[in-house]
Amino acid sequence: MERRTIGWLLVAAQVVLILVLVLLPSGDAWPTPNWLEVTGLAIGGLGAVWALVAALRLGERLTPTPVPRDGGQLRTDGPYAHVRHPIYTGVLLIVVGIILRSGSALVLALGLATIGFFHAKARFEEGLLAERFPEYRTYAARTPRFVPAPWRRPTTG
Repeated sequence: MERRTIGWLLVAAQVVLILVLVLLPSGDAWPTPNWLEVTGLAIGGLGAVWALVAALRLGERLTPTPVPRDGGQLRTDGPYAHVRHPIYTGVLLIVVGIILRSGSALVLALGLATIGFFHAKARFEEGLLAERFPEYRTYAARTPRFVPAPWRRPTTG
């Protein structure tokens, strides 16, 4: 199957996962006191801002699929100096926020599946980036995939 087709299938799966996650009703698998609701909102809000900043940093290079644009350049500055996939990091923070607020075992299970999905999607994208940009492997070796490592010096580029 062609890479662009795989890319669009991944986007479609991502949209379905997130829509279902958002639309599932809350549950009673665990209590959701106000502080947990606020924490979930804060984490989700932080994720939304982080993803937006990363998307804006890409500018015209932003593509809905994990397939890099022809003629693009590898971005390693701004949020990309801290993690290789800051947009995914933002989305995953939103997912964690939804899980915390839900009180639902089903939302928890689907949220964990969504995290696994983004890990697989990132690995697919990284293979394409390594083919396109010879410097990607060095960047990947020193820059975490999703979770910033404060003890590491950020990548600059």
